[in-house]
Order: sequence, then structure tokens, then C-alpha cells
Amino acid sequence: MDSQGAKRPIQGGRPMLILSRKRNEKIMIGDDISIMVVDIRGDQVQIGIDAPRSIPVHREEIAIEIASEIPQGSRKRGTKTKNR
Repeated sequence: MDSQGAKRPIQGGRPMLILSRKRNEKIMIGDDISIMVVDIRGDQVQIGIDAPRSIPVHREEIAIEIASEIPQGSRKRGTKTKNR
């Protein structure tokens, strides 16, 4: 639970960090990845991601599809095709 008593969602067996941002505000991941809320329309949020080309960035459903297409024995960490 957080300081306000709300349970935090669990992702991958560990608590997920939940941050609030307004339009045009950013979240930094390390020194070279930024995520910005570009627009908010109803229940959809447009997000801009600035990351080095060496970091694969995919929507979750695309990442799952890519992972299912790669033969199990040839999977290596960080070698997925980019979808930018």
C-alpha cells in the first residue's frame, strides 16, 4: 500500500511505480529515456517516447507478437526488431 492506503498494481512480481503527469510533463528513465504525456482525450492518453535507437520500444501487444515469432532457441535479450 502507498502512503494514502491505495494498493499498488503488481507487474512482474514487484510493485509498479505509479506517477501522475499532466499534458506536456515528462518522466525520465535513467539519463537518456524520456516519456511525455502529449495529449489526453477522454480515456486515451497520447505518449511520446524519446529513447536511443538501441532500446526497443513497442506497444505491449506488438512486443508479444514479436516474441511469439522468434524461435525459442534464438531469443536473446535486447535483440528484438524495432517498431518506430
